[in-house]
Amino acid sequence: MERSEKKLINCGEDDEMEIFGYSFCSWKLALVVLATVLTGGLFLLVLYWLPEWSVKWTCMEVQLKDARILLLKTTDEFQTWFRVRVHCLYAPGSSSLGCPQRGIVKESSYSTATQVIEEQECKEGLLPKSNESEQTEIWYFILQNVKYLWNPALQNFVRLTALEVGISCSAVHSCHSSGLSKSVQDYRKLFYGANQIEVKVPSVPKLLIKEVLNPFYIFQVFSMVLWTLDDYYFYASAIFLMSMVSICTSLYTVRKQYVLLHDMVAAHNVVRVTVYRGENETEAIFSTDLVPGDLILVPPTGMIMPCDAVLISGTCIVNESMLTGESVPVTKTNLPNPAWAANGLIQQEEVYSPEEHKRHTLFCGTTVIQTRFYSGEPVKAVVIRTGFSTSKGQLVNSILYPKPTEFKLYRDAYRFLLCLVGVAGIGMLYSIIISTQEGEPASRIIVETLDIITISVPPALPAAMTAGIVYAQQRLKKKGIFSISPQRINICGQLNLICFDKTGTLTEDGLDMWGFLRCHIGRFLSLETNVQAEHLMRTPFVAAMASCHSLTKIEGKTSGDPLDLKMYEATGWDLEEPTVEETALHDQIMPTVVRPANQPHISTQPGTDENTELHEIMKVYEIGILKQFPFSSALQRMSVVTKTLGEKRLVAYLKGAPETVVALCKRETVPEHFSEVLESYTRLGLRVIALAYRKLEHKFTWHKIQNASREVIECNMELLGLVMMQNKLKPQTMPVLQELRRACIRSVMVTGDNMLTAVSVARECGMIPPQGKVIITEALPPKEGQPATIHWQYTDEVAPSEVIETADRNEDVKLKIEDNVYQEVPQEQETSYHFAMSGKSFSVVFEHFPDLLPKLLLCGTVYARMAPDQKTQLVEELQKVDYYVGMCGDGANDCGALKRAHAGISLSELEASVASPFTSRTPDISCVPHLIREGRAALVTSFCVFKFMALYSLIQYLSVLLLYSILSNLGDIQFLFIDLALIMSLAFTMSLNHSWKELVPQRPPSSLISLQMLLSVATQILICLAFQVIAFLLVKEQPWYEEWTPATDVCHHSLNSSLDHNTSAEMLLSNNTIEDSHNIMNFENTTVFFISSFQYLVVALVFSKGKPYRQSIYTNYLFLASVFLTYSFILFIMMYPIKLIDDFFQLVCVPYDWRLTMLALTGANLLLSIFLENFLCDCDLLWQHVCYRKQQYDHRTSATYPQLELDELASTYSRRLCCHGDRPPKTKYKQLAQELLVDPDWPPQPKTSTKAKATVAENEQSRCWEPQTTPL
Repeated sequence: MERSEKKLINCGEDDEMEIFGYSFCSWKLALVVLATVLTGGLFLLVLYWLPEWSVKWTCMEVQLKDARILLLKTTDEFQTWFRVRVHCLYAPGSSSLGCPQRGIVKESSYSTATQVIEEQECKEGLLPKSNESEQTEIWYFILQNVKYLWNPALQNFVRLTALEVGISCSAVHSCHSSGLSKSVQDYRKLFYGANQIEVKVPSVPKLLIKEVLNPFYIFQVFSMVLWTLDDYYFYASAIFLMSMVSICTSLYTVRKQYVLLHDMVAAHNVVRVTVYRGENETEAIFSTDLVPGDLILVPPTGMIMPCDAVLISGTCIVNESMLTGESVPVTKTNLPNPAWAANGLIQQEEVYSPEEHKRHTLFCGTTVIQTRFYSGEPVKAVVIRTGFSTSKGQLVNSILYPKPTEFKLYRDAYRFLLCLVGVAGIGMLYSIIISTQEGEPASRIIVETLDIITISVPPALPAAMTAGIVYAQQRLKKKGIFSISPQRINICGQLNLICFDKTGTLTEDGLDMWGFLRCHIGRFLSLETNVQAEHLMRTPFVAAMASCHSLTKIEGKTSGDPLDLKMYEATGWDLEEPTVEETALHDQIMPTVVRPANQPHISTQPGTDENTELHEIMKVYEIGILKQFPFSSALQRMSVVTKTLGEKRLVAYLKGAPETVVALCKRETVPEHFSEVLESYTRLGLRVIALAYRKLEHKFTWHKIQNASREVIECNMELLGLVMMQNKLKPQTMPVLQELRRACIRSVMVTGDNMLTAVSVARECGMIPPQGKVIITEALPPKEGQPATIHWQYTDEVAPSEVIETADRNEDVKLKIEDNVYQEVPQEQETSYHFAMSGKSFSVVFEHFPDLLPKLLLCGTVYARMAPDQKTQLVEELQKVDYYVGMCGDGANDCGALKRAHAGISLSELEASVASPFTSRTPDISCVPHLIREGRAALVTSFCVFKFMALYSLIQYLSVLLLYSILSNLGDIQFLFIDLALIMSLAFTMSLNHSWKELVPQRPPSSLISLQMLLSVATQILICLAFQVIAFLLVKEQPWYEEWTPATDVCHHSLNSSLDHNTSAEMLLSNNTIEDSHNIMNFENTTVFFISSFQYLVVALVFSKGKPYRQSIYTNYLFLASVFLTYSFILFIMMYPIKLIDDFFQLVCVPYDWRLTMLALTGANLLLSIFLENFLCDCDLLWQHVCYRKQQYDHRTSATYPQLELDELASTYSRRLCCHGDRPPKTKYKQLAQELLVDPDWPPQPKTSTKAKATVAENEQSRCWEPQTTPL
């Protein structure tokens, strides 16, 4: 049969997958049953571990429409496979957002527009209700709590969506303003199921089976059975007990995590809500019965949202800390109805999006603190998404099914284990040959051969390697850093670029008023600082500061956005919100009122004349806020519509980014030198906010503005002036950035603030050095037939006192670079170049200059006016050029970037946040170096433990092979002592070293497969092999040597004094019958046991690396105690044998001179191992001389770049791992850096432009551009 055409689901998204259809095949099932029986169930285990094999071995591939079993494979780098079963539901219709129909159901393409029409027709009675006997088959499957329905038109499965896709804002109002009938709700519930985020806690038996069927434990079971057959009962029992403890601990931990997540989700999973069944009819139902399209009532006292819903009337104050980590309450307003504007004209349709319209959307799991409603019209919201499709559901899903993280260390570890299996194969072949030659029984040969596998592959390796991560996690927790993804701690050790948000991260959360500049008739007045001056009280400028905000009062305290709060507090005005009782007394909306604090309230006595009362009212100056258009990070502005007491016309106030506000103002109101004045303040690092206002025409009435869009209001404004706020750096910012720079870790600023403000802060905090030059990259999209263009503009921010004399632009600044050895050039002779660009420019470069983007990323330091999705995009692009990227933000607008980065750190007040892998209680960036240090320590610990465990298995492997040559082996107690007393104590205590106190320039290795790492392992193996073989052969050459028997007495013990010699020999023989059957007690065994036991201690000491990534081993008291105690014990029983102990360990007595010889051999082993490890394998100077030729290159270039200042200033450890010679580096950003060093056209000349060459085909635009640089 021909293979069906490849189909994709979630095409173009992060979770894109290939999908293949299968149906069960009888003859394949029969073969699988037969193979399972023949292999004793092992074949079934393999199919359990590999879902793709289980499907292909039991099913035949068919067309998707006929499939009952589906095989899905992710298209990312992990290529993960999933197996799912296709189910069928019967419904009186095929459209998930439609209504019950009768007759033949038409094939639906699941168009939302069609569904809305169907629903409307159903409401109006145009579609008759269906006959219950007429049902439509709907095929679907569920993968990771996401439902996919079969789409006959596309001949593919598509994700089940609700009202979050493809519905216009006007349709939300027109088609969902009266709720759903009970029949339509029941119909939709067939598709969407219960509105419940259910985290099922697996039962203990289910978890136990899943844990036991892990390949590691299956290998343990195999090993224990083998050891039992070989009479190693003590050792098998000990490993069984350890495995049971490990399984129970793992079960407890996993189940505890499930229970915690279940309790967190289930706490408010089921609540009572009120839904509308018509214009005025309501019904109280459980939240689990909600479906998309339901109209719910948001009570005045608030509620915890059980779904995602969009407000269509009223206002809500919401706490969204559960989602964003931001504890500041957010004001949510009703979704504007753009069908009819205030001027009566039809506006362009706007498609609703939960992300773009998040200021109108109530997200599941967030808490509605209070609502604002008015007489006759309660606060209503339309259900958009339910269940796991909600924002909370998606977060829970990301915790239940985290994206796998692939790290080179783990990939290399698996390869190394395969090598150990290969080594075991050689040993098995050797064992078979030796045993066959000696005439051993076949059963004995099989057991001994298989035993070599259990020796070569250390069973405790996964647990030992995890110990370092667990210890690092505990140390981070003590420092207030919490992790929901411990495996990422190792990745933190490789971070070489950190992106920082500015406000709240590098700078203080709070802003201080620095001054303001008013406009009058198109010109700026003088700088002022006192907003509360009496002559300013009734000016539009102060009115804008006092009213243009989204503040609210919660429990009598004014709260909201810090910037809004600081500007409002500077005015000294009072804010008053109407109570529920007050709003119920009026038909009109009762507004929030602001008024100056130093004016009296209206107080009239009974019987006062009406004219007098009116006169008193007119003296009062207060402003009512009728409508808010909340701040949007995408639009970079917010506005309000107000009414001043006694005035007839409404007034709109606007504030936001100066560039945005000026674009909405009348040209004649903007001063001629606006840009220059703005630039002068932003260069001081001030946060500049522009204010504007507009007196609305008489046609804009109180009611009409409630449905007016912000585009209608926010135009033809008059500029009022500028407000300058000072955003001070946090005390820890500069020291941390200096520490990162010394450690050769790049720092990048990603902010939503003004470009020049960001550049100024970057220079102030040291992100841009004093001698650094900043190149502003302004990219413009294609317009009127002109290609996309980039303008390059050099800034001159450096203050005269900071200017360092440098070479002229035409002179060459020479970089002295060796292959991997940096010769430092004095910084004052260098000029570094740093690119800065806005979010708009970034989007243009990303779309039209894809080949230029990596160069800008390599040299970019400041990214301003970046929207949240652009921050995420930037992190992805930096990762594409092989940076290990960290992201540090306050968790509000950085959630996407925090999740996408290799290590996202949220500076949140919450103890744990689901927004990022790491959360810090400390609200500054001091957590970043802590995390990197612990990451480096954990990473180096993983390498140390892996090498130690590999050497342990190989040392034991060599010991067993040597003893196999004389048909002997290590004893049961000997194995037990080595594996438990020695290896376990050493492996778990050598991971306890704390991180080194400072960050060093070189990064730890990331790969096990490197020349230096392999040489380290190989030299220790050869040393251990040499000393074991020497001791093994040397003992046979001793004059006292003979084949040991219970009667042998080479220690010259006098037995005749108490027993007859023959009698004692007979007693010894009878006591050692079992041991003799395995030939355990002999001189070779005793010698190999003592030598190998000391070798375990030697490699543990040699591989326990200290600085520069971990504290020295003398600070690890438990490890030193383990080494000292075990060494003392082995030395004692070797030098002073006690018969009871020797019999227990199945050792034999050897002469004293041979004990001294063994001690000398172990001492020589120790000295040689330390010498070769420290002076050959780990000697930086030697490797630099051997691997790299001392060739210096003078590159004629006029600049150095941030990535070269950091990456080439130090001889990085990763580049010392293997000899590169003249080969280019493997990382893309280093390759690009070398290319730029010899590029005469880089960096671009000032005041020039680069144009993208017009492409032949639109879809090839990203490939066919050629930059053309022209002077401006």
